[in-house]
Amino acid sequence: MGRRRAAFLCAVVLLSCAVRVSQAAEDGYLVGIGKADITGPVADVNLMGYANPGQFAGGIHIRLFARTFIVADAADPAGRVAFVNLDAGMASQAVTFTVLERLRERYGELYGEQNVALSGTHTHAGPAGYLQYMVYDIASRGFYPQTFNAIVDGVVLSIQRAHDSLAPGSLSVGAGELLDANINRSPTAYLANPAEERALYQHDVDKQLTLLRLDGPDGSAIGAFSWFPVHGTSMNNTNTLVSGDNKGAAAQFVERWARAGGGQRRGRSQAAGSTDSTGGGGTNSSGGTGSGGGGGGDSGTLGSRAGSGAGVSPSLVAAFCQANVGDTSPNTLGAFCLDTGLPCDAVHSTCNGRVQQCIGRGPGWPDHFESTRLVGQRQADKALELLLSDLETIRGPIQYRHAFLDMRGIQVQASDFTQAGRTCKPAMGFAFAAGTTDGPGAFDFTQGDTNGTAFWRLVRNFIQKPTPEQEACHAPKPILLDVGEMHYPYEWVPYIVEIQILRIGQLVVLSVPGEFTTMAGRRLKRAVQAAVRGAWGEGLHLVIAGLSNTYASYITTPEEYAVQRYEGGFTLFGPHTLDAYIQEFVRLAGAMVRDEPTDPGPAPPNQLAAQWSLVPPVVWDGPPAGKRFGDMAEDVPRDSYRAGETVAATFHAGCPRNNIRAEGTFLAVERQAGDGSWQVVATDDDWATKFRWGRRHELSELSFATVEWTVPEGAPAGAYRLRHCGDAKPLFSSIVHSYEGVSRTFYVEGPPGSSSSGSGGNKQGSSEGGGVWAEVRQGLAALGRRAGAGSTWLLRSLHEQGRRGG
Repeated sequence: MGRRRAAFLCAVVLLSCAVRVSQAAEDGYLVGIGKADITGPVADVNLMGYANPGQFAGGIHIRLFARTFIVADAADPAGRVAFVNLDAGMASQAVTFTVLERLRERYGELYGEQNVALSGTHTHAGPAGYLQYMVYDIASRGFYPQTFNAIVDGVVLSIQRAHDSLAPGSLSVGAGELLDANINRSPTAYLANPAEERALYQHDVDKQLTLLRLDGPDGSAIGAFSWFPVHGTSMNNTNTLVSGDNKGAAAQFVERWARAGGGQRRGRSQAAGSTDSTGGGGTNSSGGTGSGGGGGGDSGTLGSRAGSGAGVSPSLVAAFCQANVGDTSPNTLGAFCLDTGLPCDAVHSTCNGRVQQCIGRGPGWPDHFESTRLVGQRQADKALELLLSDLETIRGPIQYRHAFLDMRGIQVQASDFTQAGRTCKPAMGFAFAAGTTDGPGAFDFTQGDTNGTAFWRLVRNFIQKPTPEQEACHAPKPILLDVGEMHYPYEWVPYIVEIQILRIGQLVVLSVPGEFTTMAGRRLKRAVQAAVRGAWGEGLHLVIAGLSNTYASYITTPEEYAVQRYEGGFTLFGPHTLDAYIQEFVRLAGAMVRDEPTDPGPAPPNQLAAQWSLVPPVVWDGPPAGKRFGDMAEDVPRDSYRAGETVAATFHAGCPRNNIRAEGTFLAVERQAGDGSWQVVATDDDWATKFRWGRRHELSELSFATVEWTVPEGAPAGAYRLRHCGDAKPLFSSIVHSYEGVSRTFYVEGPPGSSSSGSGGNKQGSSEGGGVWAEVRQGLAALGRRAGAGSTWLLRSLHEQGRRGG
């Protein structure tokens, strides 16, 4: 009977796969997926996003990746689009054209500005120094080639892997409501929009997550790309660890879930991609680095769908893309004053007239790691719910259009979606310097400032005094930095930007070069939908891909601009910025509908040769007298640990900038197998680990690396150790040498009453997992905590004796 049932189930699975392959052939798509490391330098480099000049990287929370999908027309493979999602603050114009140059060298004209989109997740915890414009590199001490090259190399590699994996496949799309992952951080500006327009929507931020599922030749999902608007500011501006923030966390959780068997294991541990200790480090089939590790958390979709992972590839690439993010925040509890605990002033986001004390609180407040996990988990749960549901099959042509726009002086005509007017040379307002509730600014700047102060106007005039025409054009924004007239040592902000439309059947991706606010994005989508509805039909899924190809700051509606919150103060081209974008997107969409050529527009400047940098090189690394790199500075302090407890060891180290270890790791958590060998169960790309690095002082040659691992729920009992991998630079030499260091062995104990323990997690019966040996080990562990490590040898001896059965 069991064999008949098994045969029946096998036949059902094969039939399902056959149907999907048949559907793929009918749809006529080729599908490819790629993933590659873009982490870059994790030490001595400013983190991009908050513009906090004192926020420098000092290790890794989770690694950063470029994730790519390519979809091509099987009948005409030259007709294709490539979409790249970057765990980065934003796309960079310099990165984009350098990537395209590399692609042309390899593939000719197959990939170019028209059909390749690079979109940033907007994490505020990635290395800075890769944008070619002055404003965005000031806080990072200028341009940093190591960051730039890591991103370019990783993006090209991810596209190459997607290109090489192209095979017949199918696509489907769906959307669902996600209520508890974002709020509007400038609600008073949103209320300035017309009441009749606001009445069209239930919420003051978009709550819809749209997911594209990409299936391979066997019908299993190989890619899941979703778009949802939430800032990458769960990690606050005191953070020093490189991280993909909430969207990077969501991607890791879903990818770990798929790698661990697609939900076939129950329990809380799987909810946050918890450790699959049978896995090891290395590179998955899509090219991404990884291990079996992760980090445990609350229960949710990822942990409760036992057996529902059928049809999902273990090498699934999950990308959580950015949308109209401008006024959204992951700090869902709202903004409160640090000193009083009361809500901030709603109009200006101040406490006693100052912005510095007004801070947004995430759902895990005051722990920003927990807030990151929760907001990431919620996106992951919704994406997986959609991934495993009945989605709408995508059918139809592949089309794309792209144009460069010189945003200085675009004349906008009035329409149902635009107001007549003209854009301005770029300038930044006083409210920009106030920052946001996600990361306040400095001095006495406040949001909602339409006047400025005499002192800062004097400072502004010393730097660059705006002309009366410029001030009139930007009104009511008081200009703080007239960046459109500041050209030394090179251009301060982009003035030539790019817009792009990618269409795959009923999925339409609007690639925008900045941060559209909620209503700005809604207005753009309604305008484009109206322009194409007659030709493309009513059932379109329009998504905004934010921070794409070029970064030109914020885009608000004219009504929000008049309020001059942070987003309006950082809208570069004046009150008609959004109107110009809508007009030009509609023009592009109309040309696509009519199949007419479009003017490519003026090429942006290439300023790479003019870049400056004040980031000093690594001079030399030196261990203390009598020590070697990799030697312990502080070993694992205890002999045994349980789930939820953190193990840590500190090593004498070299600077991580000596070798960024792309596609590699600075750490490994290793577990001893039954044959005595050591297997990697977690790396520096696991939620459960943290890699911290630092010097005693800035000019010291001595530095330290700390490896941390929080034991996840479900981690098998047994013997473990921590390993640090690094590289050191000697004095008077440019050649670095690699080193490794290993902590002493420690033991992970099973939960109380557990019968599983022992080296390698093998079950040895009650003599190993409980009873007298468990009591002896627990007693010695407590003794060791009080008396130090002197009992370690005895504990290990008793452990081995217990493993052999006494």
